[in-house]
Amino acid sequence: MRTTSDLAGRWSWMVDAEGDTPVPEEAAPLVGRAVAAQVPGAIHLDLRNADLIPDPFVDRNEEAVSWVARCDWRLSRTFPRSGDAERVDLVLDGVDTIASIAVNGRTVGQTRNMHRAYRFDVTAAIEEENSVDVCFTSAYTYAEQQERALGARPSAYPQPFAFIRKMASSFGWDWGPTLPGCGLWRDVRIESWSTARIAAVRPLVDVFEQTGILTAHIDLERTASGASLPLHLEIEIAGQAVHAEVPPGEESATIVVAVPDVQRWHPRGLGEPHLYSVEVSLWSERERLDEHRTRVGFRTVVVDRTPDAHGTPFVVTVNDRPMFIKGVNWIPESVFPGEDVADRVRTRLEQAAEANVNLVRVWGGGVYESEAFYSACDELGLLVWQDFLFACAAYPEEEPIRAQVLAEARENIVRLSSHPSLALWNGNNENLWMRLDKDWASQQGGELTWGERYYLEWLPDLVRELDPTRPYTEGSPWSGSGVHDPNDPDHQTFHSWDAWNEDDYSVYRASSPRFVSEFGWQGAAAWRTLRDAVSDPDLRLDSENVRHHQKAIDGHAKLARNLARHLPPTDDFDRWHLQTQWMQVEAVRTGVLHWRASWPRTSGTIVWQLNDLWPVTSWSAIDSAGRCKPLYFALRDMYAPRVLTIEPRDGGLELCIINDDDEAWHSTVGFARRRADGIAAAEQSFPLSVPPRSVARIELPPIIAEPRDPAEEFVVATVDDQRALWHFAPPSGAHAHAPLEVAVAVVAGGMDISVRSRLLARDVLVQPDRLHPEATVDRGFTTVLPGETAIFRVRAPEPLDPDSAREAFVVSSLRDIIDPD
Repeated sequence: MRTTSDLAGRWSWMVDAEGDTPVPEEAAPLVGRAVAAQVPGAIHLDLRNADLIPDPFVDRNEEAVSWVARCDWRLSRTFPRSGDAERVDLVLDGVDTIASIAVNGRTVGQTRNMHRAYRFDVTAAIEEENSVDVCFTSAYTYAEQQERALGARPSAYPQPFAFIRKMASSFGWDWGPTLPGCGLWRDVRIESWSTARIAAVRPLVDVFEQTGILTAHIDLERTASGASLPLHLEIEIAGQAVHAEVPPGEESATIVVAVPDVQRWHPRGLGEPHLYSVEVSLWSERERLDEHRTRVGFRTVVVDRTPDAHGTPFVVTVNDRPMFIKGVNWIPESVFPGEDVADRVRTRLEQAAEANVNLVRVWGGGVYESEAFYSACDELGLLVWQDFLFACAAYPEEEPIRAQVLAEARENIVRLSSHPSLALWNGNNENLWMRLDKDWASQQGGELTWGERYYLEWLPDLVRELDPTRPYTEGSPWSGSGVHDPNDPDHQTFHSWDAWNEDDYSVYRASSPRFVSEFGWQGAAAWRTLRDAVSDPDLRLDSENVRHHQKAIDGHAKLARNLARHLPPTDDFDRWHLQTQWMQVEAVRTGVLHWRASWPRTSGTIVWQLNDLWPVTSWSAIDSAGRCKPLYFALRDMYAPRVLTIEPRDGGLELCIINDDDEAWHSTVGFARRRADGIAAAEQSFPLSVPPRSVARIELPPIIAEPRDPAEEFVVATVDDQRALWHFAPPSGAHAHAPLEVAVAVVAGGMDISVRSRLLARDVLVQPDRLHPEATVDRGFTTVLPGETAIFRVRAPEPLDPDSAREAFVVSSLRDIIDPD
């Protein structure tokens, strides 16, 4: 039986003064000095924990630690021999990135790809007591050498990330710091085995009527003594066992299992995510040699791209049921691969599920995520859109990069094949689009290879070979062929960034793309998150430290320009902070609700982005400290199964009633045009019946849609517990306002803050982190109508002072961030 000796835990770092990279001046004091290391881990984390570098996330320390990435490092430990076997392998599940590995001074292998696992035969090198050394070459040294050899190419960013198979965003992005490091970022172990082992299991599923079909492709590896032996495989699933003989010399087998009366795996909103345990065991006569355990879910998934009168749709269909995709884009939870973020990842995915999200897109500038990530998606019913790891650059198709890319893709297709949550493979992020939109062909290196064959030929061929059960799309965005602009809104997937970069978010309502796979709007991180990241006594907009935590090109200028369209300017940081969060909610809500109301023409939105990996003003809904920005709660509301939105149409107003539910929605819709004091200027009601999975539209009658005094009136539409509001005046144009009436009740675990107002109180917000760093609240911006009471449930790990709820900016409204008086 295969045995394992875990090599995770305590290792030690040392500057590799004999490496390919000259030792930076800042590293000279560390030459010859051992630094404690934790594996899995990363060099920056261990240097920070040893107080040898400052926290890279505070102030501008990112710049002060840049030397770390310009240094070669050696990571070492010792381990004893464990048992006797024909074969002893050193297995490294993740090496970041360029490294040479030696056991007892003997080089046993080299690595060139962070996105692959490595297995090295170290049988001849093993002694009773052993040492292992992993010598890392600076990612810059290698990438820049490849760039010189293959030729510089166009890219959205100046760093050479396209020339090394490493997490691209570790080199910096428009939301992330430049902190490329090194380390063993996943598990490392010694595996000892004899005769044969299970090398890989690729379980693919299909469903015919009520029968699930499991087709398990199993690869084996044999020792010399096991090559001539017959072997036996067994698969157990759903209470049945299926056996197969493997003749001598054969190193693969395919076993098909039928599971009758199968319970299907369903994504959120369509049913329960049923999972089946699968155990594969390998035998030689009566000796159990190896085993592999996994889970599968039986479901079908296709993307309907059949041309129609409007162009080319992109409708994700699971178990023969078309879905409106309520998605979020996912970036790595840490800029330091190897940091233990398993609990954070699980929490983020649970938060996504609680926000009515049904799909998470793993973006191409990150990593193929951990088994724990995909397993959590399996359990939560979250579909996964998986990018191959290409983003925003022209990528060389020559060696040695081509071989690394194809080996990486093959390995990860096989590794992830068991997960029912995985619904779609995507060739790249924005590269097909940027080639045209940014006119790469006319830039330096534009005549060189740029990745086209990866996306249009090699990757789809691999998916057809290894995973024909899942659809593939060449890119995001992609219109389906070279006939149309890659980002044509009428054909397949679309990225909507002109609104943020150049226009106002009102332009979202000007079109109904077939599928919006990226769009978003910036908003500041939670106040406490920024406060902890900036050491200035006071937070100021003109502070270099504050501006360092904004990575978008002209990010603050774009925020200022966009805010000026809706709100008066301010130099007060606290007011500006709230203004950015308010506008982020308004922008994303405008887009999502308009596009949901456009179903079935528009079949999905994937908001950029769910999470963050450092404290920054960005597009995220949850910041790097795990604090929910107001956008998170807005996502929960706008992605609800049943929701209302009032949309402008042909000079009037239209109520869209969105029913993303299996049951028809029979009720009554009530319209009211009200004054700021709550008195109704006009009211009407109508019976309502909305079929399942559909949208109904009702034109608001003129008596409701035409105000007498736009500055003092608004419209409210209600259906059961859902409502939609329409304000005739812009935020700064509304006249009436009154002080908020705030009451606090101390309850177990925190306090409930009740808010009332004599007049309309638009967008009331409670910032719990101003009460306690770990405090949370259950809602974001909430409009309180006259006569209503809104309760904000604040919870904290220790008792809170009720009087603190009355401190500045703990409870505020849109009026407070517009008019300081």
